[in-house]
Amino acid sequence: MGKNDFLTPKAIANRIKAKGLQKLRWYCQMCQKHCRDENGFKCHCMSESHQRQMQIFGENSNRIVDGYSEEFEQSFLDFMKRSHRFSRIAATVVYNEYINDRHHVHMNLTEWATITEFVKHLGRTDSFIIADIV
Repeated sequence: MGKNDFLTPKAIANRIKAKGLQKLRWYCQMCQKHCRDENGFKCHCMSESHQRQMQIFGENSNRIVDGYSEEFEQSFLDFMKRSHRFSRIAATVVYNEYINDRHHVHMNLTEWATITEFVKHLGRTDSFIIADIV
């Protein structure tokens, strides 16, 4: 048996880790890359592709943040329409359901730092949903 065997405990553990959601702490929104730990994230940040993405972000950061903010708002409200159309529910509960999708738009590159700020924004823009904050 070779080192890179498909059924070794290490290979099985790596597949299980890669399948599920990982900590959001090690996610790079610009590159859309998820790293498993601090060392992997540090190596990613030093990579040439990440440096190119950061250079692009530096050139037009407002446009990128606005784009991600619009995309997050639209996808969050679409999720809200589909899952809780006629029910009154806390925004934090909806957000926790929303982030269960592995390919959701992350909030860390939007103009809102917290779900509370996002809900306040919805209230200011007279969105059709005014969510409760818990």
